[in-house]
Amino acid sequence: MPTSHYFTDRLDLYRAELLERSIPFWLNHALDWQYGGIATCISDAGDIINTDKYLWSQLRAVWTFSALYNHIEPRDEWLAAARNIVDFVKWCGRDVEGQWVFCVDQRGRVKQGATSIYADGFAIYGLTEFARATGSQEAIALALGTYHNVQQRLARPGSYRTDPYPLPAGVKAHGISMIFSLVFFELGRLLNDNSIIEAGLHHAREVLDVYRRPERELLYEFMRLDNKLIDSPRGRAIVPGHAIESMWFMIHIFQALGDDDRLRQAVETIRWHIEFGWDETYGGILLSRDAAGGEPWWPFADSKLWWPHTEALYALLLAYEVSGESWCLDWFDKVHDYAFHHYPVPEHGEWTQKLDRQGRPFTETVALPVKDPFHLPRALIYSVLSLSRLAAAENKQSNSD
Repeated sequence: MPTSHYFTDRLDLYRAELLERSIPFWLNHALDWQYGGIATCISDAGDIINTDKYLWSQLRAVWTFSALYNHIEPRDEWLAAARNIVDFVKWCGRDVEGQWVFCVDQRGRVKQGATSIYADGFAIYGLTEFARATGSQEAIALALGTYHNVQQRLARPGSYRTDPYPLPAGVKAHGISMIFSLVFFELGRLLNDNSIIEAGLHHAREVLDVYRRPERELLYEFMRLDNKLIDSPRGRAIVPGHAIESMWFMIHIFQALGDDDRLRQAVETIRWHIEFGWDETYGGILLSRDAAGGEPWWPFADSKLWWPHTEALYALLLAYEVSGESWCLDWFDKVHDYAFHHYPVPEHGEWTQKLDRQGRPFTETVALPVKDPFHLPRALIYSVLSLSRLAAAENKQSNSD
């Protein structure tokens, strides 16, 4: 059992990390009030590396500032930041077919077109949260238009791109069902539209019933279109942090529906992957492993990126909330200790993003050349909410003793 004030102490720390360090970094260094949007290529010290604006990151930032307003405190500065980005992306972010582009320059001129359907997913996610904060009918219409556009493409495998990891013919990706399960579900709930909710549930069932393989205690990143495993280095790719992140998505969805069986599946899958991904030699969560123990296909497989650790922190807290199982807190403490020892940059306020297996920073680009306000602040927002609930129960118990 956790010690007295365990959750209260961590709540204070995570709230301070969010409100005194992470968010001030982005407000002070990254908002582009001249041309709109937010800088997405920025150093740990807050220096702008280049002025390209990746829509992936713009739209995730809309979610973050809107969620701060919705879940932490209705501060005008947070809503102003979200609105600044929305006003920028709504005129420059889509091509003539209504698909979200990948990258624009500082002024919004397209540099790379619609090469990743993930950008469309983040558009739905960010605009839904912004509409929740503001009631903006324009944001709802844009989110709905994106939803319908995406649904048409998802029905035709091969008709869309998935940069930065393109899909071979005949292959589908866990990441697609993962993101669209959550963003469709969130949009459907906001609009009370059962057809959109069901579209999200279709993808949630894909995650849990196709990519998740309980007989192997693993969740695979890639699958054949006929739902069969792929016996190749790519087909055996496991990304523990991605599986863990996906499972807290599943908990959000199926907790809202009161489905205890699905919650149990999600919690046990978190345990599989924190155990499978943990580096017993140097600590931390490996980016990728081969399911059969071979050489991993995934680039930078033995690196220790910040985002799997932020996702695991929240996922483990949430798993504890819904299961009460002590292993969740045991692992939370291990991930917390590694993360807070290795990633924070106290003199500037945010976290560094890329460490090698031994925990040393490196500069090569992994996936995208961006730093954006998403994985860390989102994990802190949700961890603060979870810790607030757990601390309230802890204090109630303490007062009754």
